[in-house]
Amino acid sequence: MKLSHKLEYACRVLAQLARTFGQEKMSRIDALADAEQIPANYLVQILNELRNAGLIVSKRGKQGGYALAMPPERIRLDAIVKAVEGELLEGNFQDEGHSGGRVAEIWDEIGADFEKTIKTYTLDRFIVADPGEMYYI
Repeated sequence: MKLSHKLEYACRVLAQLARTFGQEKMSRIDALADAEQIPANYLVQILNELRNAGLIVSKRGKQGGYALAMPPERIRLDAIVKAVEGELLEGNFQDEGHSGGRVAEIWDEIGADFEKTIKTYTLDRFIVADPGEMYYI
């Protein structure tokens, strides 16, 4: 299975937004692009798709930017996948020929298992502590 950069970038930028969830300050696109090393012009498209899916909110202006629309533990990985990829494992197998039906059946099972698995992951699992933070005892 080959997952797209678009899906990877969406997960990374959402993880970045999750780090600041609950703070009043919104994240600017240039800071998000720098933090996750994602091309800013491509990130705009991804953020629009995530906003249209209701996963993030945006605000224009000097105090504007992007933020999660809900707590990270309520954003499931399958919602992220659907927001940017649609159906990731959409089968298009024919049930023709001697083995066609069985092949299609197995791939349907794999797709169902994959979908079941990604529903168990939430965005809070993607959060990485700030590498610049130092803790002293």
